[in-house]
Amino acid sequence: MAAELSIVLPRVLIVSRRTVRKNKFVDFVGEYHLDLIVSYGAVPVIVPRVTGVHMLLESFEPIHGVLLCEGEDLDPSLYDDEPANLSAEEIEEIRRQHASDTAIDKEKDTIELRLAKLCLERNIPYLGICRGSQVLNVACGGTLYRDIEKELSRNLPQNQRVIHIDYDNYDGHRHVVKIIENTPLHHWFKNSLEEYDKMEIFVNSYHHQGVKKLAQRFVPMAFSPDGLIEGFYDPDAYNPEEGKFIMGLQFHPERMRQSDTDEFDYPGCTFAYQEFVKAVVAYQKKLSSSTTVQNPIKLNQEMEKKRKIIVRSFSLARNIYEGGHQIHSSKESDLDAGAEFLESNTALSIQQEARLIQMGATIRNGCSYLEKLKMNEEREGIARKVMSKMSVEQLSDLKSFYNMMGQICSEILERKLQDIVNEVAS
Repeated sequence: MAAELSIVLPRVLIVSRRTVRKNKFVDFVGEYHLDLIVSYGAVPVIVPRVTGVHMLLESFEPIHGVLLCEGEDLDPSLYDDEPANLSAEEIEEIRRQHASDTAIDKEKDTIELRLAKLCLERNIPYLGICRGSQVLNVACGGTLYRDIEKELSRNLPQNQRVIHIDYDNYDGHRHVVKIIENTPLHHWFKNSLEEYDKMEIFVNSYHHQGVKKLAQRFVPMAFSPDGLIEGFYDPDAYNPEEGKFIMGLQFHPERMRQSDTDEFDYPGCTFAYQEFVKAVVAYQKKLSSSTTVQNPIKLNQEMEKKRKIIVRSFSLARNIYEGGHQIHSSKESDLDAGAEFLESNTALSIQQEARLIQMGATIRNGCSYLEKLKMNEEREGIARKVMSKMSVEQLSDLKSFYNMMGQICSEILERKLQDIVNEVAS
């Protein structure tokens, strides 16, 4: 019976966090997360934070959902595309103050970013809590505050500052957040919001970093009074009934429990996990309906040679897409084999077709990326030719115009962000 259930129940991957106990490394995952995943009908599969695991993620297939929830700060080199305006002394002070979180774990970063990108490519349900929300944002091109207090809070009046971390009150710490209307969070906490006639709830948090620039695909769901984004989601990838769920929560709904009971601060606290697992179950059903296990097909020598050419094409496309770099023009034709194979009517098993659908996006994105690079190069070439014929006065006027436009954009953007902060604070 247990073996049958292990096949039937959907699998949710959770990456462990590493610590040292009795002079040995120990991997662990918070019990609250596991309890909630199991209680709503899924099986948590713990991915150990072990060197080289990021190269073995296919061994954890099938993946029906991913929950990322705990860990140290992300490596700043993964997102720090602009100066944080922090001095060396301030960075050292941050390291001392948050010593348990500032030790970078590059292996965990690599594993979790690969899982996040896999979810985005395949539309696998993804729930990010705290660090997991930061991983999701960075995976999509967003950035983070390296330290909220030094980069955000110190520039605000006292009444807008928020304590996001309390080392002496890990589970009991709460701060207010404002919920945005017509978002999943609004629906989950609707009854509590109506009861108190406010669009606010008090949440548990334990972090000193947070979203600085939100990736373009996401929409905010909640703000704290200092303007920090406390929750976001992809509205185009959110429909739990259809197996769609891409979301990040900076706060910890699983820890918003009343002392010595299983009761939560609000009924909506468990909805994130409930709706996430609902999406995971739906995704599994959708995947299962299009896949059946069949015996592998044995290929003759000629077919095996063709298979290797196609696999190389897929591998090359993935390197282009993930690495973000151009390849030599002599190798561009190598992409054709994979593209032609995807568009052909070659007889495949249902299982193989499902796998190719997942891989198809990668090779198409690889080809699309090359086309965009070529287009940008062509546009740059045309622009250089046109500008080389312009006079010094014309070039000077053009530069002044774009500098002015850039300044106007910066001023309007700053004003809009301040309006959001003021709205949250009020």
